Amino acid sequence: MHRLTDERRMIQEAARQFTMERVLPIANKLDPEKGKIPRELIDEMAELGYFGILIPEEYGGLGLGAYEYCLVAEQLSRGWMSAASLIARGNGLIGALKALSPERKAEYLPRMARGEFLGAFSLSEPNAGSDIANISCHAVRIGSEWEITGNKYWCTFADDADFILVVARTDAAIDPKGRHRGLSAFIVEKPRGRLPENVKGSVIPKIGYHGWTTWELAFDGCRVPASAIVGDEGAAFYLATAGLETARAHTAARSIGLAQGSLEDSLQYARERSQFGSPIGDFQAIRFKLADMATQIEAARALLYSVCETIDEGQRCDMQASMVKLFASEMSERVTSEGLQIHGGAGYTTYFAAERYWRDARLTKIFEGTSEIQMRIISDALLGKVVS
Repeated sequence: MHRLTDERRMIQEAARQFTMERVLPIANKLDPEKGKIPRELIDEMAELGYFGILIPEEYGGLGLGAYEYCLVAEQLSRGWMSAASLIARGNGLIGALKALSPERKAEYLPRMARGEFLGAFSLSEPNAGSDIANISCHAVRIGSEWEITGNKYWCTFADDADFILVVARTDAAIDPKGRHRGLSAFIVEKPRGRLPENVKGSVIPKIGYHGWTTWELAFDGCRVPASAIVGDEGAAFYLATAGLETARAHTAARSIGLAQGSLEDSLQYARERSQFGSPIGDFQAIRFKLADMATQIEAARALLYSVCETIDEGQRCDMQASMVKLFASEMSERVTSEGLQIHGGAGYTTYFAAERYWRDARLTKIFEGTSEIQMRIISDALLGKVVS
């Protein structure tokens, strides 16, 4: 049984208050305009410690676990999923940065916890999405530097980040017996507001996930010092997958937050909107929709808290993390769609947040591993992998 302790409840309530007072009004104003998350909001999130929830106290972080991380993410996502995603630009990269030397950790992690050193993650490519072992962007050692060349896709926050964590192939060719071998990770530091030197980019137009930009990047001889490599050469596949359980729990939390926002807005609309002489909340069709929405959210939340506790206990839960990511994201699309339906024609306008929750919920079924990838992981755990 999950335990929402007094401390966790205080964290949850503080995040809720911050979301309703600061995040939600900004989202309601800027998302329809496709505006960017203001720097002052990022600084406020930093003051609350949200970028260092998972960073150990010795490096200036809060030293908390996946449970607290997801509590905060769920509340932030109730206001704007992009804000909930932003905290992963500190916490979400910890899995990979654990491979840094003690000296580099001491240099980077305190700044990250303060919101002064936030990163973008450049993993996917035009021909390497779920199949990350197919990465072709390559890095070549030239003296005391690495030179990175190749194309990357779906790199969100590439412009406003302080660094980009890039995964590139350092072996000359893909090993058909182990395609995941030969991938290395590099920290490419850069000025905030610009792309790195010898990197060009094009903004990818999106139907949602506004508040920041997502990029297609072209690395053309981008040079980084030899010290920029993270961990051992050729071991980036394991760095990229090291934090997947927490990342998938984080996506589940964002999905639940979106669904919760849709439910709350729909409850309010059902009380205020009248048709045929009565509030639409008096009609059984609407009441049953709301009841079903609330039940689905609570079921996903209970599974999420269970998975978070398992992660924080140090136990492996690959299958359960995939389950909660799958269940919560699929639930979120259903619930936010019903929320839009309750709003009727008004829900199809940008005057209400209903359409934002729906657009953003659709993305949760795709990133951090599609629903189909999660079902493959779950079925492999149940039946064993299919040997081709």
